Amino acid sequence: AKFSTTSQKNFKVVVAGAAGGIGQPLALLLKQNSLVTRLALYDIAPVTPGVAVDLSHMDTPAQVTGHKGPEQLAAAVECADLVVIPAGVPRKPGMTRDDLFNTNASIVRDIADCVAKNAPKAIMAIITNPVNSMVPIASEVLKKAGVYDPAKVLGVTTLDVVRAAAFIGEINCVDPTTVKIPVIGGHSGVTIIPVLSQSCPAVNLTDQSKIEALTKRIQEAGTEVVKAKAGGGSATLSMAYAGARLACAVLRGLKGDSDAVECAYVKSDLTEATYFANPVQFGPNGVEKNLGYGELNDYEKELLKAAIPELLKNIKTGENFANK
Repeated sequence: AKFSTTSQKNFKVVVAGAAGGIGQPLALLLKQNSLVTRLALYDIAPVTPGVAVDLSHMDTPAQVTGHKGPEQLAAAVECADLVVIPAGVPRKPGMTRDDLFNTNASIVRDIADCVAKNAPKAIMAIITNPVNSMVPIASEVLKKAGVYDPAKVLGVTTLDVVRAAAFIGEINCVDPTTVKIPVIGGHSGVTIIPVLSQSCPAVNLTDQSKIEALTKRIQEAGTEVVKAKAGGGSATLSMAYAGARLACAVLRGLKGDSDAVECAYVKSDLTEATYFANPVQFGPNGVEKNLGYGELNDYEKELLKAAIPELLKNIKTGENFANK
């Protein structure tokens, strides 16, 4: 039996979708994380065992295992502390995140089902798009299995925060790692709400039209990448970086660090939307504390008003899929 205590420093992390465009660089970054003792790579792609062998040659402590195909998923997730899910199909030009829905919804449902049976205490961090709908799907699956804990199911919205900091760093001519900026709401289009008024340092923009342009750029940054890759995929490297950053915060929380804070899309009662992203603090049980989103200015309040109906629709779509 595995006895978990808060002082435990060895964690098993699973990457479900590990052979893909996000999965491989994400696995590379996690193999470098000193908190990861075991790294299990799962994918349906034939190359998966090879990706595991490749990473196992790195001189870092994490033990890497490869698991290929649905019949090996259970072995991959067994005893996991954290399951990160980038599995699914990526966007192509002209596609919205919603266009991916049916394919990706089935994948997330099946992985959540396997986690419910084989690692019911694991934290699930979902990258698969559309995130706004995938988190409700995973939650419903876990509810049906009788193992749902809202503190353990999160949508990864870290990329929105990372992009906002990168763009503000550029505008302010400062190192982007020094920029602190909350991005709240959800993870698509109008549901992405950069709270620019809370940026630290303050954004060097006074002109409202420039603030609106920056907001739009952050909201549409994913499409910027999809277009630039011209049919060759969507954001994979920046997403892997963001996913690894969120995973690190979760693991630091599990370890007992008191300052493990990131934005994430979680079960919430702060707005009408039953799931909502804003800064949360991670602890030994996943989300320890929802830190809310503080004061919004008038423009941001309007953005929130525009986001809610879209979020409600996305959440309903996910719940309907899981319960049909």
